[in-house]
Amino acid sequence: ADNLSDALKKLKITATDSTADSLEGCLDCLLQALAQNNTETSEKIQKSGVLQVFASLLTPQSSCTAKVANIIAEVARNEFMRTPCVDAGLIPPLVQLLNCKDQEVLLQTGRALGNICYDSHEGRNAVDCAGGARIVVDHIRSLCSKTDPASEKLLTVFCGMLMNYSNENDTLQSQLINMGVIPTLVKLLGIHCQNAALTEMCLVAFGNLAELESSKEQFAYTNIAEELVRLFKKQIEHDKKEMIFEVLAPLAENDVIKLQLVEAGLVECLLEIVQKTVDSDKEDDIAELKTASDLMVLLLLGDESMQKLFEGGKGSVFQRVLSWIPSNSHQLQLAGALAIANFARNDGNCIHMVDHGIVQRLMELLDRHVEDGNVTVQHAALSALRNLAIPVVNKAKMLSAGVAEAVLKFLRSEMPPVQFKLLGTLRMLIDAQAEAAEQLGQNVKLVERLVEWCEAKDHAGVMGESNRLLSALIRHSKSKDVIRTIVRSGGIKHLVSMATSEHVIMQNEALVALALIAALELATAEKDLENAQLVQILHRLLSDDRSAPEIKYNSMVLICALIGSEPLQKEVQSLAFLDVVSKLRNHENKTVAQQASLTEQRLAVES
Repeated sequence: ADNLSDALKKLKITATDSTADSLEGCLDCLLQALAQNNTETSEKIQKSGVLQVFASLLTPQSSCTAKVANIIAEVARNEFMRTPCVDAGLIPPLVQLLNCKDQEVLLQTGRALGNICYDSHEGRNAVDCAGGARIVVDHIRSLCSKTDPASEKLLTVFCGMLMNYSNENDTLQSQLINMGVIPTLVKLLGIHCQNAALTEMCLVAFGNLAELESSKEQFAYTNIAEELVRLFKKQIEHDKKEMIFEVLAPLAENDVIKLQLVEAGLVECLLEIVQKTVDSDKEDDIAELKTASDLMVLLLLGDESMQKLFEGGKGSVFQRVLSWIPSNSHQLQLAGALAIANFARNDGNCIHMVDHGIVQRLMELLDRHVEDGNVTVQHAALSALRNLAIPVVNKAKMLSAGVAEAVLKFLRSEMPPVQFKLLGTLRMLIDAQAEAAEQLGQNVKLVERLVEWCEAKDHAGVMGESNRLLSALIRHSKSKDVIRTIVRSGGIKHLVSMATSEHVIMQNEALVALALIAALELATAEKDLENAQLVQILHRLLSDDRSAPEIKYNSMVLICALIGSEPLQKEVQSLAFLDVVSKLRNHENKTVAQQASLTEQRLAVES
């Protein structure tokens, strides 16, 4: 301790005019003390005011420069020392030293700047203002192809410095991307893949940068996919695989990179991991199984990568993924169902899958999760069924396979995501299927649940889908019995309020359903239509210039039907509909104009 105090005093007094030898001795003493107790020594260095002296010692000509930079690197390992280093004016001379040729000086300077930047806004800002990042990127570029140990050590330090400089800072990450650091780092990874420390630095840097959208475009122009897959195949340790996964996941969000990863053979690696870990209860294996199967599902979100793996339904990958569905692992069941949902993104794939018994597998999976089931698995299986039900030719096949009955078992679910997918699946199934719509529309339990969910104000998706299914039951069945069931269950007011939705498609569906109610069962629904103030709403829709042409058209069709009811006709007369309708005779849309003429005639006769 006495030696340290003496050295600090001597440094302060003699720094400017002392001989190199006496300086060397003081600096060695400081380095020794830091090696024994870094935190305590750093505190003493801060209190002594010697940091300011270091700024004048950081000159390319001095033989002590590397030692001074080393001391700064050591003290900056402590969080409390980073801002004092910046305040002591150490950043500009350190950045200047990046221009010198001496490898030891470069190494210690890179360490010092990297440590000062670690988790320090002030440190990063100062390095940014001094232009340090550009010089380091240039160094990495010129050293990139050198594989001697000294160059690799320097490259590792410089990559670490850039990582600390830009970590979790979008602005600085963008700056590095604009400097073209990505192709350089990818090249680096390819050349130095045998060097574990440097590889690790590259991976952490990629993980840092890959979150930014602009980086993905740059990555897509490199051979990152090949390099990562090649590196991945070599890994045995869980931690190393995890590190590569952390880069793959954000990169795989880009469709071009998805395809590159598929072509580079990532899928085979993932399937192998699944096979090895599926029956294990070790924590690392469970984590790897989840990451691998999640990444597999992500790769299938790209249209090209998905179609490549589907291979007309004969692809080995598609077959392997199918085998996940009957698995006992919830994670694999989930990934399998999500994968099917992703494969089911075009009519051709959907038709093929329905013809090859996929529906049966999904229904069996759902069956395993009816009582106290796994909500994410329920949601995924319903998503897959909903997508499969989109092509017209699949609807009747799926209905006769009993999909509607399988889905209805989840009516009791209190989970909004499950409710949402259940509703969507039923709505897809009954589209243009009159018999099914009539059958479901008379299912009192279903209709009552729909009416209940139409009031789920906290869950806009569930509320919207419930309204749409109510309307669909009427539109596709055109059945008096269905209308009566909906009236008795209190569904009319929801269809009326749906006519005021902000979405034109929902407004339209509501108006068409209401027109069918008025045409088929006006007497039954009359009271509810009156209480829900339908006539006033139609007046507003027709008066509003912002209403879409189809909304105006269907509103007038509905008015013509409503005047068959005495109380509703009185309301129509009291609101002077004739004035509004006559203005629409000159509407730019011909169909609207024609309907306005017809409606005007009907209203004139009735009055």
